[in-house]
Order: sequence, then C-alpha cells, then structure tokens
Amino acid sequence: MSGELETTASRCHFWLPNKRRHCANTPLPSSVYCGNHNPSSAPKRVPCPIDPSHTVLQDSLELHVKRCPFKKQVDALEAKPYYSKSINAGDSDEPTVSSADKRGSIHRLSTSDFWGLINKIKSVHSSVVQVLRDSYLVPESCEKWLKGQLDKSLPYQEKHVVQQASILGNMESFGILQKENNDAISGTENSKSEVRKNDVAVVEFGAGRGYLTQMLADCYSVRKVFLIERRSYKLKADRSLRQNESLALERLRIDIEDLNLCGVDSLKGVPYLATGKHLCGPATDLTINCCMGENRKEGKGEIKGLAIATCCHHLCQWKHYKNKKFLSDIGINKKEFHAMTWFSSWAVDGDHSSDDPSIEDEAKPLKVCEKTEAHSDSGGIERIIRSMPAIERAAFGFMCKEIIDTGRLLWLKENEFDAQLVSYVPFSISPENHLLIAKKQS
Repeated sequence: MSGELETTASRCHFWLPNKRRHCANTPLPSSVYCGNHNPSSAPKRVPCPIDPSHTVLQDSLELHVKRCPFKKQVDALEAKPYYSKSINAGDSDEPTVSSADKRGSIHRLSTSDFWGLINKIKSVHSSVVQVLRDSYLVPESCEKWLKGQLDKSLPYQEKHVVQQASILGNMESFGILQKENNDAISGTENSKSEVRKNDVAVVEFGAGRGYLTQMLADCYSVRKVFLIERRSYKLKADRSLRQNESLALERLRIDIEDLNLCGVDSLKGVPYLATGKHLCGPATDLTINCCMGENRKEGKGEIKGLAIATCCHHLCQWKHYKNKKFLSDIGINKKEFHAMTWFSSWAVDGDHSSDDPSIEDEAKPLKVCEKTEAHSDSGGIERIIRSMPAIERAAFGFMCKEIIDTGRLLWLKENEFDAQLVSYVPFSISPENHLLIAKKQS
C-alpha cells in the first residue's frame, strides 16, 4: 500500500478522464504536474478556426491554419455550387445562446418571476396547442423489415426500425408517398443514367448512416435520393443502396445551414420530398428554410411534401426559429423562448415512471408550486426544480416541446401547406415522438 502511494506521489497529478488514471510522467521539481500539464508553464491553446473540434497552441495558430488537415476539406466544400455560408441560418447576426447561458438566466430569476414564467407557458400551451393525435402506422410495405427478412448484419436496433416504418407509414397515409406498384415497376426499365424526370426525389436531411432512406428505397418505388449529413459515418447504408441499379444516390457532406439546394444540379426541376428522422433542435428550422425559405429561386426543384421527426428542442435557437411571429403573437419574447427550450429537456431527462406523462392536467404542477415556494428561500430556483416530481417536470417539458412544434406547424399552414403534427410512435419506444408532416396544397 505504501509503495502504491509513493508511485502516485511520484507521478504528475493531472487526471486523464479517458484513461481513468493520473498522468504517468514525472512532475517538475517545483510542481505536482509534469511539463505538459503544468498550468503555470503551459502555453495557451485556442480552438482551430477551420475546425473547432481541435485546439492548437496560440503561438502556432497562424502556421497551423496553413497546414491544418481539415483545410483541404473546407476548401473543397466551399468550391461546391451548393455551398452558401449560413444561407439558411435566419438572423445570422443573432448570437447563439448556450445551454449553460439558458440555465443561468433561469436560475437568476426571483421565485415569483420563475413561477410567473412557468404559469405563463402553461397558459400559452392551453390556448394554442391541440392534443396530438396518435398515429403509429406500420405500412404493409415495411413489414418485411420488421420481420427481419433483410440483411441482419446491418447495425440497426429494432426501435429505430419501428420509428422509420411509422414515418413512412404516415407519409403514405398522408398521401405524399405512393405505395410501390410491383407490376408497374417490373415493366419499366430504369438505370442510374436514365432516372425519369417526373419521378419524385427524396432528400433526407440529417441522414446519418442513411437507414431511413434504405428502408424507403427497399419498400417504395423511389428512384432518386439525396442524403444530407455534415458528419462522416462508418457502416453507412450507401454501399447497399448503390447496389440498387434502379436508384440514383447522392450524399452531400454539408451542414444544412450552408446548403443551397438551387446549386444541386441533379435536383433542378425535380419535385422532391423532404424527410428527416430526429432532426435535432434548430436543424428542423434550417431544413424548412432550406426547402421553403426566402432563398428559393427559379429552376430549383419544388418541394411536394415534408416529414420531419423533431427532437432535442433544448438546442433550438431564437436566431433559427422559423415562426417568430407566432411567438410574438402569444407574448413570448426571445429570453422566454430560450427559457422554454431549456425547460423542454425536462421531458426526456430521466425515468418518469410512466409510459405517457399527461400534459393536460395542470392542477398537479400548481400544487407543487404552492408546496415548494415556502421553502425556496434556503435553496433558490435549483431547490425548487429539484423538489418538483419527475413526472410533473416531464409533463411541463412536453408542453414546451409542443409549443415550439406548433409554431412550425402553423408556419407551414400559413405558407400553402396542408400540415399535421402527430405522435408517430408510442412514448415507450421513444419520448421524442413528434412528427411534422405536410404536403403542398394543390
């Protein structure tokens, strides 16, 4: 035991969280840290301006920018005709508000202001949000996926397949996706070089590995698909999709915020459907902007329908949100909107001991307000929040999510779309179960 203590004492005291141990280097004579980790001697590191995911020494920044391995990727992307910096960002001059800033703003409220905000949001919810219709639909076309008749080596989980199937089932039920006609397909010759111009293409935003598109291509007569994703993934479905000779596939590695669909030559003049499974936070607003924003030009393919599973509302930003007029009309300002996005995380932040937290019964949360307010002086807002039962916090979190998605729904309706907001899978499969679905009015 003493030898172990001596070994620890002779090592640098810097803790390496990934390795779950201290640094093994010998500390400097005048410090408990080695030369690499000594805070007083360590030069300042700053995020790389080309790719902030890594840091560099501030003194070497100018040299690093010229040699950064990501520079070629960025230069290649910026040369693409469909790249346009922040074209879908909305109010690009607005700053991005971090989750820590949102939390801090709420925790600085007085007790009366905190409860006033809670009750205001609840009042807004009761006046503008309609009860979401359950629409868990697994179409006949997707049954072979659920029965496991396809390639079982694909690394998907059953719950994700069920969500994909229900998204496609709702698209079919809503009339924006046609059931495959095997007889018609068998009598038609299609190839990658001869994609019929009147075919409806599918653009999947936030495509990830592309499994939603793979199910769509296997189960429906889709001939042209575009996968939009900013990250690089292993185990993508692209390899399997490219083996389908009747399917034309393009993967664009780009942030939705910077995507100008007018610059995608193979999409010009082609009607298309926009899809997305779990478009996190502002990605939903960026997608709506990308497909229907003010940057639309002649010659761009026309969107015929949309099906987006929204999620991660706590990441939403005022600068991106599509329907600020809706917020203004219901009396929600920018600061309250960011508070509402932070509250939305309560919907999915733990075990709520219920398959379906009710968001209609507002009496219970009010009772909690009365009970905890008397004890607020000793703990502040943090104590009040921790005193609220998880099921009631979850209920309030879902209220915030529904208000945010209702604004998006109303924007689509006001812009010549027939639109619905439904619950596309049971809560037990995924608490992030909102599906925004729309089709262009004739």
